[in-house]
Amino acid sequence: MTLISPSMLAADFLHLEKDVEMVNQHADMFHLDIMDGTFVPNISYGFPVVEAIASIARKPLDVHLMIVHPEKYIERFARIGVSMLSFHLNATDKPAQALLHIREAGMKAGLVINPDMPVESLYPYLHLCDHIILMSVYAGFGGQKFIEDTYERIRTLKAEIDRLQLNVKIEIDGGVCPENAGKLIEAGAEILVAGSAVFKSDDPATTVSLLRG
Repeated sequence: MTLISPSMLAADFLHLEKDVEMVNQHADMFHLDIMDGTFVPNISYGFPVVEAIASIARKPLDVHLMIVHPEKYIERFARIGVSMLSFHLNATDKPAQALLHIREAGMKAGLVINPDMPVESLYPYLHLCDHIILMSVYAGFGGQKFIEDTYERIRTLKAEIDRLQLNVKIEIDGGVCPENAGKLIEAGAEILVAGSAVFKSDDPATTVSLLRG
């Protein structure tokens, strides 16, 4: 079954508890984007918001770090109760060490790449990953247009994961909506991140259902 991870960056922060409860009832996990204004030209939210969501979340926390030196914060996210922690391949000089650290801290480890990085750059690290996030827009801002090359990138990565006989889930983040969800799933995606498509819709729960394909 396809897992849906609504991006809380698009939630209503004046009524955050309502949107957290929607995810608890209808989706599979919480996608939390952490931006530092350095690795990406935007700032999102930090530990206080993650901790607040964690305090009432009944579904796993899927944290996507868009920050420099992600290795500095692994233990702190683990203490909050984060289930999945991913970082960008080019955000650290020692990605393998960081992936091992995440797993040792009791979390599932993931790598992320932007659309301009070849999927082949991930291959040396697949055996250390539980999931891979392929960005289908450029990391840093919500509401961007979906990049059509993503389908072929999924197929290429899926073929290598299968060849190596690994259990690595492919997660797609950026411009995901009910109109392209089916094609993403067909290509090999197993986790779909959607922010604006879910929280800006008239009926977020129905939209989550439509995203499952």
